[in-house]
Amino acid sequence: MRLKRSMKSLFAMGTLALALAAQPAAAQLGSSKAPIDITADEGETHNADCTTIWRGSAEALQGTSRLRADVMTAQMERTNDKVKTSGTTGGGCGDLVSLEARGSVYFVTPTRRVHGDRGVYDAASTTVTITGDVTAVEGQNVMRGAKMVYNTQTGEGHVEGGA
Repeated sequence: MRLKRSMKSLFAMGTLALALAAQPAAAQLGSSKAPIDITADEGETHNADCTTIWRGSAEALQGTSRLRADVMTAQMERTNDKVKTSGTTGGGCGDLVSLEARGSVYFVTPTRRVHGDRGVYDAASTTVTITGDVTAVEGQNVMRGAKMVYNTQTGEGHVEGGA
């Protein structure tokens, strides 16, 4: 079995899963409003800069949309939450800002499959940008290029560049 999860990685995944489950509708890999579920062989959290990194067969699922890669890094926004017990203000991590995927990136919806070298999901614009040697397949149509931008809310996408 390839799965190697330490208590730290389980905590990291659980922390982000809880944070992503509470996300507003803007944090969507697809048209679903379901929480984003991320799994991998191992993971780590860096609370100081509000990032979580998953390595080895990383996969983010939301509804019927899936983002897979060798490594995924989630960036959460920093917050200044007031600590209830002491009354002091401390930094915390809030909503998902972006999810970066590197190495053998696949973005799959029920109607489209996209492969590339790198991908970035931007929660503010609800877009997935795949770069590198991009191949996008929809039905029997195949597009190749250097970059594809896909809007997860409208389902519209376009491929740019390529030789």
